[in-house]
Amino acid sequence: MNVLALDLGTSSVRAMVFDDSARARPDALARRGFDLSIAADDSGGATLDADEYLAALCACLDELAKAGHLDDIGLVAASAQWHSVLPVDAGGRPLGPVVTWLDTRPAPPEDATGPLDPEAFHQRTGAWWHRFYWTVKLPWLRDLGLRPARYTGLVEYILGELLGEAPMSVSQASGTGMLDLSTMEWDPEALEIAGVATGQVPSLAAPDWHGRLRPDYARRWPQLARALWSPAVGDGAASNIGSGCVDETRAAVTVGTSAAVRLVQPAPGGAALPPLPHRLWRYRVDDARVVTGAAYSAGGNLFAWARRELRLPEGPALEETLAGIAPFAGVRADPRLGGDRPPGTAPAGSGELRHIGFGTTATEMFAGMMAGVCTMVLGDLEVIESTVDHRVAVTLGGGAIAASPWWRRAFELCLAPRQVDHVDDPEVGCTGAALVALERAAPPARRP
Repeated sequence: MNVLALDLGTSSVRAMVFDDSARARPDALARRGFDLSIAADDSGGATLDADEYLAALCACLDELAKAGHLDDIGLVAASAQWHSVLPVDAGGRPLGPVVTWLDTRPAPPEDATGPLDPEAFHQRTGAWWHRFYWTVKLPWLRDLGLRPARYTGLVEYILGELLGEAPMSVSQASGTGMLDLSTMEWDPEALEIAGVATGQVPSLAAPDWHGRLRPDYARRWPQLARALWSPAVGDGAASNIGSGCVDETRAAVTVGTSAAVRLVQPAPGGAALPPLPHRLWRYRVDDARVVTGAAYSAGGNLFAWARRELRLPEGPALEETLAGIAPFAGVRADPRLGGDRPPGTAPAGSGELRHIGFGTTATEMFAGMMAGVCTMVLGDLEVIESTVDHRVAVTLGGGAIAASPWWRRAFELCLAPRQVDHVDDPEVGCTGAALVALERAAPPARRP
């Protein structure tokens, strides 16, 4: 049996095929780039068109089918962006674009007060009352004049179109900031703050849920007609699993469109969760594990923006210009061009460059921005380590890390004396999704 893994990211949609040991099948990868709609007025808007996104995914599956790569698919897995929200009408049709994690416009209503006990809320949900989460996004959408019948995430909309019925996984639900991580049910206080009833948010997937393609899509891809679809895993959690960072001994530092540092911890449903420091978030991998960490709006997007706007060369030519620059010397940068991820509240446009003179080169400015991301990661990694009372090893991964050996060396210097390894797999999200789906499909005696 082969596994089809989907990566429903922010800047691209990918589909690839693995065998039943989660080894990638040669050349069985299809990708479509996708551009966020970024507000030209610097208001912080960052949205996606849900139906265009679905069309991009379908084009990937058409490409794999044409090449014969969808034969013998028994299981479909998905790694998907966390935190998106899409307002829909009673028929399930979008009332506007998908509001993504990068959108900094949502704000609480003026008369809203948030959780009664913010620290207890943070410990329960792993989140804060913050523009990033549905507790703020849903009232903000209503204040725009929308009157949705329901709210859903991008992945639930996409899978709902393909399958007809796609409940939200506990992993995706935890990314809304409204899930009680211990009971794995919607948190009543979070629903009240968001101003919604349980019927207005997605139903939650049962532990044994699997979906199947709707008849019209099964005719389009008959190879997938009998395949079982697993609940989606949040992209950060999937990246940890795909990087081999599956327990408390090893953290993952992943740099894709954004960047994050995360640690997986065991947490069966109903069990007491480890204490959560205020500056860290916590979401679910699945019903047996949580992932604790911090994330940043600056990552591969910053790398691409700086290279383009500073008119730098690409690939080996860029590395050659960086070779003579020592990381963390000279230019200093605050790389928060896209604003803060929670719990910070800095808006888009908060980036800074310091210690610049007439002799400063474009490459030195670029190096300063990349080193700034390293420094942010180190600070939060030290906080993560305080929750487990030991220094952890680190695995670097993600497409942006793979694209720049200089940036990889900067991370190694910054994170020393920890053991730092690099996984040379730009598709760790797909790999992680395949691994989680295979674990879930295995007999109980074989599960980790």
